Amino acid sequence: MSDRDDGDRNGGDGNDVEAELGRTKASSGGAAAERATPPRTPPLTTPPAAKTKARGRGETGRGDDAVPSPKSPSRRRDAGGGPAAGKPQTNGHADGGRPAAHRAKDRRDGHARPRRRRPVTVDTSRAKTSLEALKLSIAQLRWKEFPLGRRASCDIYWHGVSFHDNDHIVSGQVNKFPGMIEMLRKINLSRALRTMQELFPEEYNFYPRSWILPEEYQQFSAQTRVPKDSGGVANLTFIVKPDGGSQGDGIYLIREPGELRLATGSQAKQVVVQEYVQRPLLIDKLKFDIRLYVLVKSLEPLQIYIAKEGLTRFCTEPYQEPNQKNLSHVFMHLTNYSLNVQSGNFVHSDSQSTGSKRTFSSVLYRLASKGVDIKKVWSDVISLVIKTVIALVPELKVHYQADIPPGKPGPTCFQILGFDILLTKNLKPVLLEVNSNPSMRIEHEQEVAPGVFEYVPSPVDEEVKVCVIRDTLRLMDPGQNRPGHHQPEGSSGGGSGADQGEVITAKAGSPEKVKEEETADGLPSLCLKQVYPKYTKQFHYLCLVDRIATLFLRFLGIKGNMRLGPTAFRTFIRCCRLSNSALPMASVDILYIDITRRWAASTPDSREARMGLQAFVEAFFNLAGRRSKSSLLRDQVSSLLEVCEAHLEGQAGALLTTAAASSSEDRRSLSCSRAMARGSSKTPSSSSSAAANSRLCSPARRATSHDQRLQRSNRHGALRAHVEN
Repeated sequence: MSDRDDGDRNGGDGNDVEAELGRTKASSGGAAAERATPPRTPPLTTPPAAKTKARGRGETGRGDDAVPSPKSPSRRRDAGGGPAAGKPQTNGHADGGRPAAHRAKDRRDGHARPRRRRPVTVDTSRAKTSLEALKLSIAQLRWKEFPLGRRASCDIYWHGVSFHDNDHIVSGQVNKFPGMIEMLRKINLSRALRTMQELFPEEYNFYPRSWILPEEYQQFSAQTRVPKDSGGVANLTFIVKPDGGSQGDGIYLIREPGELRLATGSQAKQVVVQEYVQRPLLIDKLKFDIRLYVLVKSLEPLQIYIAKEGLTRFCTEPYQEPNQKNLSHVFMHLTNYSLNVQSGNFVHSDSQSTGSKRTFSSVLYRLASKGVDIKKVWSDVISLVIKTVIALVPELKVHYQADIPPGKPGPTCFQILGFDILLTKNLKPVLLEVNSNPSMRIEHEQEVAPGVFEYVPSPVDEEVKVCVIRDTLRLMDPGQNRPGHHQPEGSSGGGSGADQGEVITAKAGSPEKVKEEETADGLPSLCLKQVYPKYTKQFHYLCLVDRIATLFLRFLGIKGNMRLGPTAFRTFIRCCRLSNSALPMASVDILYIDITRRWAASTPDSREARMGLQAFVEAFFNLAGRRSKSSLLRDQVSSLLEVCEAHLEGQAGALLTTAAASSSEDRRSLSCSRAMARGSSKTPSSSSSAAANSRLCSPARRATSHDQRLQRSNRHGALRAHVEN
């Protein structure tokens, strides 16, 4: 809507104001003529509502609030266009011309008008490809955008790539977590999920079997040749993904280890090899995957939101089970949008339920029409998302503390992730990968002439992505906890998790968008639904690795450090009392050296021969297996965690008791010295009591207590020195 349209809609322009002022003068009659001074013309004022609209129209401010347009109306008008009936003329007073004494009484009685809220400021100077969707979201919220940055701090900083796009932020909120890019590289994601598969094989069976090459080539070769050795026919197909690849670049299919294209020497690059899902669910004979947007609002406490709407990306060639002839048909086997958009069969559609890119709700509606229990599908998808994020959180906490140590000024973080999920023929969701920087473009390239391309809007992308960004901003609104602020519907969740199906967005009757209910602030209800901690009771038992990470962080010692040295590892063993005749400290040192060397060899970029979190988790599993007789690894780990946490909690309680005793000793010494001072100023008759006080507070007794405190402080200092190694 243009400024002119906005002014007309609000009741006229400046000429109406002048006419109204003329009528006011005429109504005053002769009284005005008798005065020596002419009547004062009231200044043009803009009602709060009009100012809000002026501030929200696509501002790209330079630090100042918007100046109200002279076309804005100066007074409220009734339906007929004249002055509001029964309302006295205000003569420019914001309070309707009421005396100052009355306004002060209103403030004392609690009837003062609330102050208009300062608009939230967003730095979009590094937003990159998400800029257009971000601009639309900010305009809908009537917030203030700074496209070139700002000298003063902003409330929210929107980065296009990583947390380190701007390293000079000391306050506010950033839409990226430190370490998220590294954590979601294909190898690190596979390692995190494989660790969870060791502990909970049934709960994490949604991730395909995978191998990290070249270091696991021997295991991959041996395990994939088992069917042939047993006399069977090997029908398995594998998909090879480069560790740092994106948009389908470098992905290919193989059927035997000999078909791997592995470089050697300095050109060798790590890849992940996974079992290929050979029987996916098909729609219109085409393979497709689901892109779901997930907001991680915070790590401590963990808060996860899932968008109720997502995208489905279709292949452009009818699917056939892989064989030696069609392994290279990328338009048949790979669902990546960036690949299929190059196919001549790709269909750009303005409809949400047709074309090569559709909304997820339209697919759910189609499945529901065939009798599929889509609530069960959604429930399984939610479970997959929560379990995956739980697997990522421990390493993310280490990165977070390294970049923003406790006590150091810095921003808080949140991030939108893109989950790529495939449905099998029996409707089981399978995790393909998680994207740290999912595309937020709301336009696509179109060839308007031979060799000439331009960006045109994509209605399906805009429908989904603008809602996700807008409602993410609403949830991160720094003023949402202020008194009187309206909490967005769905921003907090309770319940035990028995109602997982309530997240379903598909409505029976139509695949098109259902009219959304509006909230008190005129915005649609949130498209993001909280799933954690809402369903904590169902998934809390999976947080074993997170508890191990808490131990790891406790013994890191030095702020900004991400690796555990040998002395700190020995301190961990000593404090948890894990060393005994069966595990002497010499064996502890050997364990540390073996695991650290193996992880350093498997991580070419690592320059430090110290223990990271994943290596520490492996060492912890090893220690748990030595101490426990249980056959299940998760029971062994849980038992060892309870031992460590009990010893550390006991030490913390002992330290508190010691500190309290020292404080009590200090107060007693002080009271004794005061009593001696009072006794010396009294009469001789009080000498006996003074002598008693003197014996109670004798120098020998004070020296003894002082020596005890000194020994305790030295002991604590030595412990800190070990931990800070």
